[in-house]
Amino acid sequence: MDKIVVIGAGQAGASLVAKLRSLGHTGPITLIGEENAPPYQRPPLSKKYLLGEMELERLYLRPESFYAENAIELLTNDTAIAIDRTDKVVIAGGQQIAYDQLALCTGSVPRRLPGAIGGELGGVHVVRTLADVDTMAPEVREGARALIVGGGYIGLEAAAVAAKKGLHVTLVELEDRILKRVAARETADYIRAEHARHGVDIREGTGLDRLTGTPDVTGAILTDGTELPVDLVIAGIGITPATELAEMAGLETENGIKTDAQGRTSDPSIWAAGDCASFPYKGRRIRLESVQNAIDQAECVAENMLGAGKDYASVPWFWSDQYDLKLQIAGLHDGYDRVVTRPGADGAASFWYFNGNRFLAVDAMNDARAYMIGKRLLEMGKSPDPAVIVDSNVDLKPLLRA
Repeated sequence: MDKIVVIGAGQAGASLVAKLRSLGHTGPITLIGEENAPPYQRPPLSKKYLLGEMELERLYLRPESFYAENAIELLTNDTAIAIDRTDKVVIAGGQQIAYDQLALCTGSVPRRLPGAIGGELGGVHVVRTLADVDTMAPEVREGARALIVGGGYIGLEAAAVAAKKGLHVTLVELEDRILKRVAARETADYIRAEHARHGVDIREGTGLDRLTGTPDVTGAILTDGTELPVDLVIAGIGITPATELAEMAGLETENGIKTDAQGRTSDPSIWAAGDCASFPYKGRRIRLESVQNAIDQAECVAENMLGAGKDYASVPWFWSDQYDLKLQIAGLHDGYDRVVTRPGADGAASFWYFNGNRFLAVDAMNDARAYMIGKRLLEMGKSPDPAVIVDSNVDLKPLLRA
């Protein structure tokens, strides 16, 4: 049986090796992770874990014993530094690990504030790993002054947690509104209002010029000249796919490790899944940064490593938790030319994206029913009548039978 090596012990890597075993693969499997912990969930890190509502062991995707019990060699605190495609070996932890098939689940890395504006000062953080959050946790204390840089979902979720912990929170977004790249104005307005109710000071059209203090940050000067006293800074300015290893190995990249529809890279023995992988989708190439994509794509790749020959064709879906607001997103809104608003009960709402009469995506705010129906319609390739969507008195479920 093929010896399979997986680089990257995050959600995608862990899902891939578990799927291989559940499908009956009996050959050797090695999972290589650079963190000193078994695979764990990332979304709760900056929420329940940072808030003290979740113990470390509950973060783990599976009990530590799972890997040994399933004959999966888990190498933690090991960094893969090279791939020799000719001899089919991975160099990691001072050893050469042979493979017949290799999967790259290397994930992504957070963008950091540049040193030129003070990004190297103490008290300046990103939120990506367990170590990041453990380092930040002592500074996230009631009464502290936090500056969040970036008004995307990463920054907004960080702002929500800081506000819940009793910090004084200012968030700056250089674009003229939050969520400009990823959501419609309607969604941004709804979320902005939620943050305002919790005392977060959101400043749009304003960026960070530089940080002050030494060795720890004590202040920030914004692009409009405003000076703020700060005790900690969290950069939520996006992530980039971790492609360095693939590039050194000579694999093709295009906003990620380039794969075909089945997850195979430009080397037929090497696959990729998760945040790091870019793949064809409806006539274009995309890369998705979400837990569900990491799981679904990794499981599809596992099937294909065993010969399934199956294209990955899942409807993208995402979520974001902020305060008591659960935002659920289905589909991709790229190319929309109008947004239809459907009011829900008790302040809930959903925003439906259309291009002409073609339904593209839905953002549902505390409206799980609207989300589930929208997602199902996308899976079925159906476009509902916008006039039906806006009428909250009309039950949407019959649309699934139309």
